[in-house]
Amino acid sequence: MATAKRPDPPDTRSASPGKEPRTARGRATMRKLLDAAAKEFGDRGFYEASISDITRRAGTALGSFYTYFDSKEAIFSALVQDMSQAVARTAAAAVSPGSGGVDREREVLIAFLNFARDNKAIYRIIDEAEFADPASYRAHYEGAASRIAARLDEGVANHLVRPGDNEARAWAIMGMNVFLGLRYGIWEDSRPSEEIAAATEDLLRNGIAAPTTEPS
Repeated sequence: MATAKRPDPPDTRSASPGKEPRTARGRATMRKLLDAAAKEFGDRGFYEASISDITRRAGTALGSFYTYFDSKEAIFSALVQDMSQAVARTAAAAVSPGSGGVDREREVLIAFLNFARDNKAIYRIIDEAEFADPASYRAHYEGAASRIAARLDEGVANHLVRPGDNEARAWAIMGMNVFLGLRYGIWEDSRPSEEIAAATEDLLRNGIAAPTTEPS
């Protein structure tokens, strides 16, 4: 099962409190552990995964695990946070200069679909967080909705989006994106991301109601 491709260095806050790596070597080791945890949790799920199998996948000693994480629960929480940050970085990097409104949402959706295809484990891991780490699960979605709402607010300010309840709109757009990622990123990924995003752009821009005709 594919795991996250993250060239950027990790946010050291993903480590357990007081165990943040202070050297490049330490950050690299923590990165190995997080990537191995993504494979282990993605393949086996939270409850079947084990610390020893995570360190085996990472090629590190068991003691190295406890240098950065207190428990299986701690690395799972760190992984959910790490994946949330990766989604946020992907969305930010997808936005082209000068784009806004619906165009910006199309760009972000294309990037998210491609991210989901490259990181299929994210859906199982985030779904399991609902029960294994409810706080991180909620933070993941609240963070994503907040970013979408901020983009919509900017679109309103720039006269690219009609004024309205951008918080509710953001949750609606996020829900749409999540299930599009599941359908066209995880279950089946043969259709071009741009094609899926174009259909979604049309929905956001024009709605789905047929135009009303005035009686003659």
